[in-house]
Amino acid sequence: MKKRVAVVGATGIAGQQFLVALDHHPWFEVSLLAASERSAGKSYGEAIRDAKTGARRWWCQGEPPLSVLSLPVYDASSLNLSGIDLVFSAVESDVAREIEPLYAKTTPVISTASAFRSEPDVPVFIPGVNLDHARLLEVQKRKRGWQGFLATQPNCTAIGLAITLKPLLEQFGLTTVLMTSMQGVSGAGRSPGVIALDILDNIIPFIVGEEEKVEKETQKILGVFSEGSIIPAAFSVSATCTRAAVLEGHTEAVFAALARPCSVEDVRAAMIAFGRDFLSLGLPSAPKHMIIVHDDPFRPQPRLDRDAEDGMATSVGRLRKDHALENGVKYVLVSHNTKMGAAKGAVLMAEYLLQAGYI
Repeated sequence: MKKRVAVVGATGIAGQQFLVALDHHPWFEVSLLAASERSAGKSYGEAIRDAKTGARRWWCQGEPPLSVLSLPVYDASSLNLSGIDLVFSAVESDVAREIEPLYAKTTPVISTASAFRSEPDVPVFIPGVNLDHARLLEVQKRKRGWQGFLATQPNCTAIGLAITLKPLLEQFGLTTVLMTSMQGVSGAGRSPGVIALDILDNIIPFIVGEEEKVEKETQKILGVFSEGSIIPAAFSVSATCTRAAVLEGHTEAVFAALARPCSVEDVRAAMIAFGRDFLSLGLPSAPKHMIIVHDDPFRPQPRLDRDAEDGMATSVGRLRKDHALENGVKYVLVSHNTKMGAAKGAVLMAEYLLQAGYI
């Protein structure tokens, strides 16, 4: 029998991505939708249609899943979770801080919001990278007196970075990481700074709060679970995050100083081999490869590589020595910010937590 799930924030961009990722899922069934009070009381099909113009406010590729159009939308602030096995939360951080603890009292919650990522008892998961951090959920439940739990999806820019750094950290150690991103506009939703006249023929050199999130979350993700808490990774991270005129896909130029010398071929082999044990679990949303390494110096590119393995694989290219850093290597990566970096990555996390007995 499929697990019954709720999608909160279902009318927004991230919520819509969840509905696409969960459509015909073999393990999960969307049984409950919630959004703001403005949408409550309508069917989902009505809630995503403008009452004046009739325009459908649907931002994903393809049509919305037929299975959800007739479902009623409830007020997220007063949601009854009776009979629900899992909540996917896709709300803004200020709303998440209010409602997600209410849900987690009774029900597991997986969130794409940043509101609780820095909390010491809240894990920031990347499937296949730091699954041992799931043990923090038991600490969280005991500390907070919850029957459920709260697990968070990382910042979408940190995901591709952490995935590619993990095999380097495991095999060679890391001392310093420098990264500059060129991020797709879809990661900003409808935020200021990415409207057409700003972003066309341009690069926006600042994304509010992004660099701090990438730096702190990368260290937390790649930290060590010990004695009931996560000890952040000791290497330093410095990020510059920019917005580029690309629809989807985050491109990142990464410079990494390794703790031990190695060849470029050693790094390449480590990346290619990474994640095999996790991928052997056969989870429905998992890619065939965590990292795809290109030899073509003109790859990866967001238009060509963001959809690799349905947007769930991270593509790497231009892997080479860096002579400004001790034991330095550098490379370019592309990751899909609205698939692995958002809803579908969160669904993959839920698949693992279900298989491991946490849900």
